[in-house]
Amino acid sequence: MDGYAACCARYIDAGETAPTAEVLMRSRYSAYTLHRADYLLATWHASTRPAQLDLAGEAQTRWLGLEIRRHEQADACHATVEFVARYKVNGRAHRLHEASRFVREGGQWLYVDGKFER
Repeated sequence: MDGYAACCARYIDAGETAPTAEVLMRSRYSAYTLHRADYLLATWHASTRPAQLDLAGEAQTRWLGLEIRRHEQADACHATVEFVARYKVNGRAHRLHEASRFVREGGQWLYVDGKFER
């Protein structure tokens, strides 16, 4: 079984609900690498979700990896996941370091927003 099938295919392709905010974060990262705006929007909280997500410009982005630095669950419905995502655009390396907030509504974890870290 490849990494995608073991990690995230059941959430992105088969519609299973991610059991934790960390699992949702990993699946959202995979969705970005696959340009799956439908999944990203479906797992984004309605209060902060954009009307649409244009990933056409992402074709130049080559995702290199995701490192989860911290997963804190404040209570049954609130969690924070701090991560670093590494990627290249036109051969130039970048990193996105964010502490993301998640809420659980109706049994489903949803991304709310994130604070960029240094």
